[in-house]
Amino acid sequence: MSSTRERLVIIGGDAAGMSAASQARRLKGPDELEIVAFERGHFTSYSACGIPYWVGGDVPERDDLVARSPEQHRERAIDLRMRTEAVRLDVPGRRVLARDLDAGEEYWTSYDKLVIATGARPVRPPLPGIDAPGVHGVQTLGDGQALLDTLAGTSGRRAVVIGAGYIGVEMAEALIKRGYEVTVVNRGKEPMATLDPDMGCLVHDAMTGLGITMVNGAEVTKILTGDDGRVAAVATEDAEYPADVVVLGIGVRPETTLAREAGLPLGAYGGLLTDLAMRVRGYDDIWAGGDCVEVLDLVSGRERHIALGTHANKHGQVIGSNAGGGYATFPGVVGTAVSKVCDLEIARTGLREKDARAAGLRFVTVTIESTSRAGYYPGAALMTVKMLAERRTGRLLGVQIVGREGAGKRVDVAAVALTAQMTVEQMTALDLGYAPPFSPVWDPVLVAARKAVAAVRSDR
Repeated sequence: MSSTRERLVIIGGDAAGMSAASQARRLKGPDELEIVAFERGHFTSYSACGIPYWVGGDVPERDDLVARSPEQHRERAIDLRMRTEAVRLDVPGRRVLARDLDAGEEYWTSYDKLVIATGARPVRPPLPGIDAPGVHGVQTLGDGQALLDTLAGTSGRRAVVIGAGYIGVEMAEALIKRGYEVTVVNRGKEPMATLDPDMGCLVHDAMTGLGITMVNGAEVTKILTGDDGRVAAVATEDAEYPADVVVLGIGVRPETTLAREAGLPLGAYGGLLTDLAMRVRGYDDIWAGGDCVEVLDLVSGRERHIALGTHANKHGQVIGSNAGGGYATFPGVVGTAVSKVCDLEIARTGLREKDARAAGLRFVTVTIESTSRAGYYPGAALMTVKMLAERRTGRLLGVQIVGREGAGKRVDVAAVALTAQMTVEQMTALDLGYAPPFSPVWDPVLVAARKAVAAVRSDR
């Protein structure tokens, strides 16, 4: 390899990997930096978060979710090799063993700099029948296409979704839109375990209102199949739920098999550990980003795994800047997420009660109901805001919002306040935009902050 031209090898061709490739290419041309990227799937640079909306018909075409095609990356002098899987990482030898999945051939590629962006894999518990035809995980565009193919080829209209996290809830709505009779089997007390149960029950009510059958507090024991070998039902200890298709919405785990086998450092959740520059800890020439890493929670001070495209793209920008000779850092997250069930918007940021307890924090909680607009203005809709604040100091710890139009994105105000380590008392003075079509005089987040201030004071 030329001493004046470095080679950057990237494992993974979605958000983090290709953002890193693109940013590195902006900083260094092909004469200075050769970029080789391996992607084992058929697609690159796509929105996995958009898959439920494509399945539900809100997004008409699969390619609408693709931000940049392999050809477009190659036009920028990025050697993107599709259907190619990295199967072994030789860190001392600074090389990657890749397998061409179509040809079946394997070959080594050396690197000066390496990016690991292997993403996450859907949780697929070792249940009897879990691999039967008609059982689908939904993580990649290929997974989404396989599910749509099953829906198109199945005459029955009964669907069971296992799990009620973001993907489970969104897929349940998508299947309702497709005309299916949907049952959600959830082992938690309420759907959306990223919320406290008292807020999750609001989501439960909305899902039931859509015609979705919610089965909470139930553990799936096996997938039953028919004489043709296809899925026929989902069984728990107490009941069986007929199914012509099953969707797994149990969550994801970091895909770090390659990294683990190479001896790279992993955290408590199985994700790679990096420094602020997204370098793998202890390795100057290896970076990692996206769903395969753990990140610092700025509120609790602990590492956590959060699989979101927003983080992955930011990681890629940071990695590409550093690998391309610049400098950038990723300080951490506060755990902001937003979703919806039909017209019910669901948002959260910061810590839940269980998170605060696990971090050893003492806190107060308040819950308020307010409206998205001035109460007299047409279209004003109710929303519920729950806020956690640290005892004595009043530092904001977390916010959860459930409501109709205009509720979800209000969580961004709380996300900024958390990042700035504001107290709830400081929040009450925030100069937020007001006009009757957009907000009451006191925005719902500020109403919650005022109530939290009173709770903190009375607790002293």
